Amino acid sequence: MTGSRIHITQGERGVSGDPEVVISTILGSCVSCCLWDPVAGVGGMNHMLLTVSSGERGICNLAGINAMELLINDILKLGGQRHRLKAKAFGGARMVSGLSDIGKTNSSFTLEFLKAEGIECEGHSLGGETARHVMFWPATGRVMQKIRKDAPPEIRPEIPVAQAAGNDLELF
Repeated sequence: MTGSRIHITQGERGVSGDPEVVISTILGSCVSCCLWDPVAGVGGMNHMLLTVSSGERGICNLAGINAMELLINDILKLGGQRHRLKAKAFGGARMVSGLSDIGKTNSSFTLEFLKAEGIECEGHSLGGETARHVMFWPATGRVMQKIRKDAPPEIRPEIPVAQAAGNDLELF
């Protein structure tokens, strides 16, 4: 593989408009949202550990909103337009049975945020019980995902796989 790789971890994000750049991360219960503007050829990906918290004052989703808005603002700074953004979302696995399902909460937040903001989610691979390695080319919207071969059906991609052109998801 040629080009540069930006690896992000919990709480981080990466953006680029360079067609040779790939952004990668490894997800368990965390969720990554891949956003790009197909006209401007710019995009980015975040890695959200906790999108929602709860306490004495109830449920607060400011951490997730902040992570999404920071990613969107970084894309806009590179020339993207909010109304043209497309999305794909990954992660949200239930990594430890018997504990709260933070992966499901993270997944729900991400899809609800995209819907509320009018950002088309072209596809997602959320849930299940296994980790994912995600690689995203922000200039084109191309995504590759690697999951365990024995992954249950509920986390197999809902995005078309192995299409010759377009912004498809490829397994590697």
